Amino acid sequence: MRILLIEDDQLLGDAILSGLKQHMYAVDWLTDGDSALQALNHPNQKQAFDAIILDLGLPKRSGLDILKAIRKLGNTTPVLILTARNSIQDKVNGLDLGADDYLTKPFDLSELSARIRSITRRGESQQAHAKLSLGKIVIDQSAHKVFVKDQNVAFSRREFALLSKLIEQTGKVVTRDVLSQALYGWGDDVDSNAIEVHIHHIRKKVTDAITIKTIRGVGYIAEDQ
Repeated sequence: MRILLIEDDQLLGDAILSGLKQHMYAVDWLTDGDSALQALNHPNQKQAFDAIILDLGLPKRSGLDILKAIRKLGNTTPVLILTARNSIQDKVNGLDLGADDYLTKPFDLSELSARIRSITRRGESQQAHAKLSLGKIVIDQSAHKVFVKDQNVAFSRREFALLSKLIEQTGKVVTRDVLSQALYGWGDDVDSNAIEVHIHHIRKKVTDAITIKTIRGVGYIAEDQ
């Protein structure tokens, strides 16, 4: 799961980044409103995140301005507002502009993680608990399970994300850049052959169920056999 953290407090940001990575999230961290809005409006980043943690008191552009702008553009990524403001009106304003939840500082990292799980589950339910399928594979995204020939097969978090991305785009080439964005944060140290390693492991698990073709120099494509 990929999270965008927008928080200007360095100490708090470091703590959140460390805590979320311990929970196996890929986290991108930005510290001002302009950079955040540019990232969210970039063609390659739209809907690229599973959730956004958004501080309200940001330099250059407020969190509420960012929230209003992305919702106006149709970005439906779940947003958790994180702020020191605790007045009822602040909460109402954020929720009215499209925030999915609200957490007031100070807070416990375990509660933050629980709220992220909650808003991402809601997002999945709004997508009608979509189950992805191709050939003899069914992916239950809400339960985080993959069934290969009706058997529940274990996939790592990144294998699951990569396979889901390929099957979402069945019959289309998914570039290496798109796959990397789905699996890793901007600051993560990624081996040059990381995607190939994940694909290798996935292919072993889906043998005779689907075909994953390599488009040399471009990416991969998932097809029914």
